[in-house]
Amino acid sequence: MAKKSDVCAFCGRKANEVRLMIQGIDAQICDSCAEQAHTIVKEQFGSGQKFDSKGYSLKKPAEIKAFLDQYVIGQDEAKRTLAVAVYNHYKRISQKVTADEVEIEKSNIILVGETGTGKTLLARTIAKMLNVPFAIADATVLTEAGYVGEDVENILVRLLQAADYDVQAAERGIVFIDEIDKIARKSDNPSITRDVSGEGVQQAMLKLLEGSVVNVPPKGGRKHPEQPMVAINTKDILFIAGGAFDGIERLIAARKRTNVIGYGAGGNEVLDKNNMLQYLSPADLKKFGLIPEIVGRLPIITHLNPLDEAALKRILTEPKNALVKQFTKLFAMDHIDLIIKDEVLDFVVEKAIEFKVGARGLRSIMEAILNDAMFEMPSDINVKELVVDRAYAEAKLEKSGMQKLHVGD
Repeated sequence: MAKKSDVCAFCGRKANEVRLMIQGIDAQICDSCAEQAHTIVKEQFGSGQKFDSKGYSLKKPAEIKAFLDQYVIGQDEAKRTLAVAVYNHYKRISQKVTADEVEIEKSNIILVGETGTGKTLLARTIAKMLNVPFAIADATVLTEAGYVGEDVENILVRLLQAADYDVQAAERGIVFIDEIDKIARKSDNPSITRDVSGEGVQQAMLKLLEGSVVNVPPKGGRKHPEQPMVAINTKDILFIAGGAFDGIERLIAARKRTNVIGYGAGGNEVLDKNNMLQYLSPADLKKFGLIPEIVGRLPIITHLNPLDEAALKRILTEPKNALVKQFTKLFAMDHIDLIIKDEVLDFVVEKAIEFKVGARGLRSIMEAILNDAMFEMPSDINVKELVVDRAYAEAKLEKSGMQKLHVGD
């Protein structure tokens, strides 16, 4: 008969029947039961990342920008603005307000820039640095309550899920609202009729941005009287809105032309027509279709510059998680050395500019070039190296059909 010390206290299996027996003071558990116990704990309490909802070490603005520089190429002006805004926001949260002190109001942020210039990446990287919950919401699927679509409150459901249902942590998180330009009102004049996907959604979004207690269904979906709600206070949640605002350059140009041509103007201002977003003002956002109340609750406005060839090439190779580094690592996991020649990087950048897809499209082009190799080479134990030159890249991209897809765009 086996000794008590040789038997798992949970399943009764002997030591020679399991891989590992973990000894306790008066009992022991086998590796299989330990794994099952871990699974039960995860299901009961969640297995997501744990966030410090009490406090954290906040870096200075220069340190925040230096961290962003490791992951995002260029966009120095946007990084500086974001670094200061984030630093001041989390200083504000840590402020202990007394009766005679000034209470600092929240300053949410709006990022304006072409698609693929790094708006989402900037917001995600800041959340990663601070170790706070982060959620992305797409404004295009939001509608007013009572219409088919998602309620505005579902933005907070995603944040709560990202915080592993820790309400305190969620209330210090960051929400990135993407495509906010798509809910711009359709005309410059307020309408008495409903604008299901535009002005009405902006009105519904106000209470989130300004800071209020919002009841949200923890599992998402529509609110129902019988559904339990979770109360979330949004006053310490940092909202970062982003959008391409396609065509806003024309509004900026019209305003700037008025400024420099009118009576009393010097007429000496020379505008950079290749980057009109640098002259962006709140008035332009209102003219585009954001209601004044929304613009007022997104007081920090910054822009992202269009990416030129040099910036796109740096994005391929320099950041910590650069695409070339990612693909090199993927091939290395199959014991294959991936060598991508410099001429290939130039080709990928040329195509990204031709297709007008920005940095986000670089991965699609790289995937199309390397897809055949990633399919075939892991099965061939004799292949230890892949050298990609321009001819190889051109042939694979043409085979993928991506070139034809963008003809005439």
